Amino acid sequence: MATAHEKFMRFALRQAAKAAAAGEVPVGAVVVVGQRVVGSGRNAPIGRRDPTAHAEVVALRAAARRTGNYRLTGATLYVTVEPCLMCVGAMVHARIRTLVFGAAEPKSGAVVSTMRAHESSGLNHRIEVVGGVLEDECRAIIQSFFKARRR
Repeated sequence: MATAHEKFMRFALRQAAKAAAAGEVPVGAVVVVGQRVVGSGRNAPIGRRDPTAHAEVVALRAAARRTGNYRLTGATLYVTVEPCLMCVGAMVHARIRTLVFGAAEPKSGAVVSTMRAHESSGLNHRIEVVGGVLEDECRAIIQSFFKARRR
């Protein structure tokens, strides 16, 4: 039986697959309040010509529009890959309660890989972090995308 984290991460994986189909790096994200998805997103910086259109930011924007509030206090953000520094900053400003990610990102991940940005002493908000949810599946979609690109 799948856990709630696995259920929502599968939703994020579907978003990642859509990003890959569009030629974007396959990262997907969903924002959940209670047990309800209030925002979803996938990487789209190429298609949108927007360097900030990471899956997490797209999902946060959608959730803020849907809830009518830029503060997403109590929300959980699910993302297939460990967020970068920009996305961690966006989560702090949105007041995300919990971040759940799949695969670590050793080059630019700012939660456990290159730094622990969410723990910076200057921040006035803390985010609980759960990593490694459906890690193998999340890693596989990224690896297969880049393997195909190298061919």
